[in-house]
Amino acid sequence: MSEKKKVKKIGPFIIASVLVILLVIAFIKIQYARKHEETDDAQIEGNISPVAARIGGYITDIRVVENQKVMPGDTLVCLDNRDLLARLAQAEAALENAKAAVGGAQAGTATAQSTVVSGKSAIEAAQVRVWQTKQEFNRFLNLRKEGVSTQQQFDAAKAAKEAAEAQLNLAINQQKTAQASTTTSKSQISVAQAQVKQREAEVEMARLQVSYATLTAVTSGTIAKKNIQPGQLVQAGQSLFAIVRDNQLWVTANFKETQLEKMRMGQKANVTVDAYPDKVFTGVIESFSPATGAKFALLPPDNASGNFVKVVQRVPVRIKLNATADLALLRAGMNVKASIILN
Repeated sequence: MSEKKKVKKIGPFIIASVLVILLVIAFIKIQYARKHEETDDAQIEGNISPVAARIGGYITDIRVVENQKVMPGDTLVCLDNRDLLARLAQAEAALENAKAAVGGAQAGTATAQSTVVSGKSAIEAAQVRVWQTKQEFNRFLNLRKEGVSTQQQFDAAKAAKEAAEAQLNLAINQQKTAQASTTTSKSQISVAQAQVKQREAEVEMARLQVSYATLTAVTSGTIAKKNIQPGQLVQAGQSLFAIVRDNQLWVTANFKETQLEKMRMGQKANVTVDAYPDKVFTGVIESFSPATGAKFALLPPDNASGNFVKVVQRVPVRIKLNATADLALLRAGMNVKASIILN
């Protein structure tokens, strides 16, 4: 059989085989597309906690380096706290003075109260004296009318009665003064106690300021973007570096709005990272963004002229990654390809 005849017989077979393979590939892709939604507009996201100074001051010690692992409570940076310690000492001294003022006010109140008690006794004694002298005066007054007593005796009884009455009035006035002094002393105690509370608050604030001079880690993670040096002056609120939290990574996949029809929370997802194309990470849809990405843009693509150009929008979808040992390989910001398995 000639070569031309062999080619003529084999040619249709090859073409048919290629067509069958293309049909099989097309069928597989169609079946896959029916059960999956994919996007390569996706990235690894993570919680990044900025570390900022709460007070201003000069840096005296930096105890971390770039990319160092830290645990909660680890000391990160120390600021010069000598002036803060001096303010704390002043606040503590003011507190002691305020407490002493309370003691003085309480002692004054006790003295005033004892004066009130003794004043009551003095009034009672003066009242007895007034009663007695009145009796004497009335007796001599009657005797005087009868002409029995002398003028000298009558004048002496009258003087004694008036002296007793004056002594009673004096005791009453002293009692009123003592009561007023007691009221004043009690109010001074309230003022002194309020001063103590104020000084205690000042001491607590001073202690907080001292504690702010030592920056500690509030979470576990890795130090990143360290841009400080010893001796540098930092201001309150200034960002010193960031801590990228451990094991808190997820995927934000921006799917087209036309892909969301069959997507639901809880559906399984496969994630392929560009840095590790041979590894497949699994997860589930955790949530959908309440708005498209364009709505959060600094300059939304809205046309002020009123002319509208319809553009397919993308909706961020959060995918929670399942915990595996390979998660330690991932870094926030890595590009990934996300595939959702439709139920």
